[in-house]
Amino acid sequence: MLAYNTKQRSICSPCSVNSRRRTERALSSGISAFQSPSLASRLVVNSVSSNAGVRASSLLMAATMDDTGLEVGSGVGRRKKTKKERLELASKGLQVHVIGLSIHHAQVEVREKLAIPEAEWNNQSNIICSTGQVEEAAILSTCNRFEIYFAASDAHEANARVMEYLQERSGLSMSVLRRNIFMLQGDDAVWHLMRVAGGLDSLVVGEGQILSQVRQCHLHSIEEDGCGGKVLSRLLNNAVAAGKRVRSETNISKGSVSISSAAVELSEAMCTKDLNLPFSEARLAVIGAGTMTRLLVTHLASRGLERIAIVNRSMGRPKELQEQFPDVDIEIALVDDLWDVVGRSDIVYTATSSTDYVIDDVLLKQNGLDNGRPLMLVDIAVPRNVGPDSGKIAGVTAYNVDDLKAVVAKNTAMRQREMIEAENLLREEANSFIGWRESLSAIPTINQLQERANMFRQEELKKCTRKLSQNDNFTEKELEAVERLSRGIVNKMLHGPMAHLRRAESVEGKQAALKELSSMFRLEDGETAGRGRGGRRRR
Repeated sequence: MLAYNTKQRSICSPCSVNSRRRTERALSSGISAFQSPSLASRLVVNSVSSNAGVRASSLLMAATMDDTGLEVGSGVGRRKKTKKERLELASKGLQVHVIGLSIHHAQVEVREKLAIPEAEWNNQSNIICSTGQVEEAAILSTCNRFEIYFAASDAHEANARVMEYLQERSGLSMSVLRRNIFMLQGDDAVWHLMRVAGGLDSLVVGEGQILSQVRQCHLHSIEEDGCGGKVLSRLLNNAVAAGKRVRSETNISKGSVSISSAAVELSEAMCTKDLNLPFSEARLAVIGAGTMTRLLVTHLASRGLERIAIVNRSMGRPKELQEQFPDVDIEIALVDDLWDVVGRSDIVYTATSSTDYVIDDVLLKQNGLDNGRPLMLVDIAVPRNVGPDSGKIAGVTAYNVDDLKAVVAKNTAMRQREMIEAENLLREEANSFIGWRESLSAIPTINQLQERANMFRQEELKKCTRKLSQNDNFTEKELEAVERLSRGIVNKMLHGPMAHLRRAESVEGKQAALKELSSMFRLEDGETAGRGRGGRRRR
């Protein structure tokens, strides 16, 4: 079993999260059906998969993976594979998979137990790959999702390995994991990542932060200690390109496009009901001074709110925010003054990377805030900053990221037209990756063709040079010229067949081309291809 570090703090806030000490448990036997993404997403997947032979591609690649061997890694410090080795593995039929959970399927209590700080993505990917069942892996962990993208030749063994890792890391039972995760493979996994990068699977449709996070996932995967490999690095790069196209060629990102803006919309909508005063008159405070706080201040300022208190552990970042927002009166307070600020505020947003509750029912009582005075707490952090029992205190109303779904539903309805256009763009990028992935199946045949042609070339060149070398008028340079000539003729002759292999668009067309060339050049005959009748070598 694997041991996991505790109390690891993320480098980004609040999407970054801690790694807590987990109890080691044995993997319970069997993996049954798992919850998959929403019905709407699956319908789109089916639509895409029927396009350009996508579904057939998955079946073909799955059928060609039986003889693929995997090198068993030696652990986190395993040797980085060369470009040639990565290409060879990819051409043998590595299938793309994703196992994860998101705000659409899993409760925040489950998500926070699996969340991984960005600084640990590569280390945890190496742990997943260390036993050999998974060849490539990349982790994407944010406020609203935790997903492991991986490539392997044996789907059953790879899925079992990843589930073992999830159980060991979280300490959750297999039954709890089954209820909360989804599993996709092949073209469905490709399409899911495209939708994630395009912002179509986000809580706030079209939000831009997820594209930056997918980009970081790609960059980490291709680092020296990353586990991206040939297939995953290409897939993640395509996903980033797809996300950029969606945001530049559609209006999907116009308007409210972040968790922060949804939090502001929610507090504005509920202000009169919960606090009995208009939003414009509410006294605001934000705990934390990271990226989410900056976005909060941006959206609050856009609504004309000019005074905000920010509580942080240090003065550095709050002062930076003061400089960025000169038109907003930002009051800075340190953690020692937290309860003084909360006590005179009407709405408190929490957005820190703390691993413990910053506010809970016990602390509210200890600081005299159980007197019935209206107070709204809006927690947009994962792990949560506000304890679940805080809303039971008289006068206190508490919201967390799961409560933002109502706000998001309104935005999603307004963007249905843009989603359709965005899906068309994503379909193009998904098919581009799938086409590239299919082309890898031609690599073994191309290599065989080149090796066979080079064998014939060398045999004939050897006979030729033996005769030419007997002529005293031929110099070494002239013999080298003959060698270059023979190589050039072979390359010119092979260019057409190899280009034909790569150009075959459908799976059926590629299969037919592979069979045709194998038969034409007698690639399946082995060494006998170079012999005449009766096994005698032609002279």
